Amino acid sequence: MFAAPLLQEATGIGALGVDLNSLIVYLINFGALALLLYFFAYKRVMRVLDERSTRIRESLEQADRVREQSVEAQASMQRALNEGREAGQAVLSEAREAAERYREQQAEQARTEAGAMLERARDEIRQERDAALEQVRAEFAGLAVTAAERIIHRSLDADAHRDLIDEVLAERESAGGGG
Repeated sequence: MFAAPLLQEATGIGALGVDLNSLIVYLINFGALALLLYFFAYKRVMRVLDERSTRIRESLEQADRVREQSVEAQASMQRALNEGREAGQAVLSEAREAAERYREQQAEQARTEAGAMLERARDEIRQERDAALEQVRAEFAGLAVTAAERIIHRSLDADAHRDLIDEVLAERESAGGGG
């Protein structure tokens, strides 16, 4: 019975090797399977796919937030680093200025001390000169008295003679310019 249709010449769709009855059965089976899948599995599968796409979208959004936070944190760290550098430069500049002020203060103090020492040395020299002049005057007065005693062979009053010598020296200093 099956051999008979094969021996007959096929015409139309049968010429392509397709059995029309089998095709209809396959289409009905496919439709029934599609309806069963639609009513029983499609909603579940779509819900699972929607949940998965939601999770993926949330993960991508979270990754974007993390990336933005990372960029912000990096920018914040860069700002802090720049501020730290600026603060370090300011501290270094202040330290240099303080060192320069200290150096200038020390130099001024050294100049002041040197000036004071020079003035003390001048005062000491002046005092020693005055003392030496006073000693020379006293010796000169004594020598003059001794010389006068020998010349006149009598003793003169030493105080009167010193006053006379001081007067002569003062006249000489004012007339001769001190020396």
